[in-house]
Amino acid sequence: MRQAGRYLPEYRALRARHAFLELAKTPHAAAEVTLQPIQRLGVDAAILFADILLVVEPLGVGLEFAKGEGPVIQRPVRTEADVARLACVDVASAVGFVFETVRLVKRALPAHVPLIGFAGAPFTVASYLVEGGASRDYLATKRLMRESPDAWRRLMTILADVTAAYLNGQIAAGAQAVQLFDSWVGALAPDDYRELVLPHTRTVIDALTPGTPVIHFGTGTAGLLPLLREAGGDVIGLDWRVDLDAAWRTLGDEVGVQGNLDPTALLSPPKTFEPAVRAILKRAGGRPGHIFNLGHGVLESTPVEHVKALVDMVHELSAR
Repeated sequence: MRQAGRYLPEYRALRARHAFLELAKTPHAAAEVTLQPIQRLGVDAAILFADILLVVEPLGVGLEFAKGEGPVIQRPVRTEADVARLACVDVASAVGFVFETVRLVKRALPAHVPLIGFAGAPFTVASYLVEGGASRDYLATKRLMRESPDAWRRLMTILADVTAAYLNGQIAAGAQAVQLFDSWVGALAPDDYRELVLPHTRTVIDALTPGTPVIHFGTGTAGLLPLLREAGGDVIGLDWRVDLDAAWRTLGDEVGVQGNLDPTALLSPPKTFEPAVRAILKRAGGRPGHIFNLGHGVLESTPVEHVKALVDMVHELSAR
């Protein structure tokens, strides 16, 4: 879950020299960022450093990363006419720098450490396009879904096609598994997800290179877990708002689960979060298919030594 980031001093050093988009578009620098957690933390897999919105910049919406504000879409997509104006995207040429980053990372990684690629799921990417950036309530997104369902479906179809091509490009370049992040889908009612989102997410997953494991993740999805399972994925990511064992029972033994320590736990010393780690491992019960992880990304103010302690702790306790 977003291994690299501002909690790492080596990442901050790179960011002092590169704007975010410049960093993501410079393969050697992006590869360096991808490798930093492997070198510092000893995690079991590398997660590609990129951004879920890199694939929308070629659509002509005007993407920038404003300091302190995150991504900003200069020309939000809120009407049928806005959807019609979206440019066609040749993924291979538009984001070829990401695929080069994958190749560089693969050459640098030890043979026993796999690389996980990732992309944003159609709904989460669409929410940025419609809202013009991050949102708390997704009012404009829900309005478009309900008032212009045809425009919404066209937008989601475009994003599903682009996302599938983006992930398949990562797989062809060497990613051994991929994660699909529907980070904000928990804002939806089950019926809205079922009708207006699930088919497009399934389209992405069904289009991926056969045999590639897919991790499907969302936050605030306790009420949507059966629907996420229906949409697809070999592993379902769980945030910290659900008990791992109960969620796994809901999903069924045919899928693995990833999660689900509250990221804020790592703000405190290891002796403080060890009971929570033990509890998650106990809920997993030693069954195959559990990937220990946070329930979302590492927070910026997290001490690096706490993250390292967590990795060591999980390795030690799992070995027992």
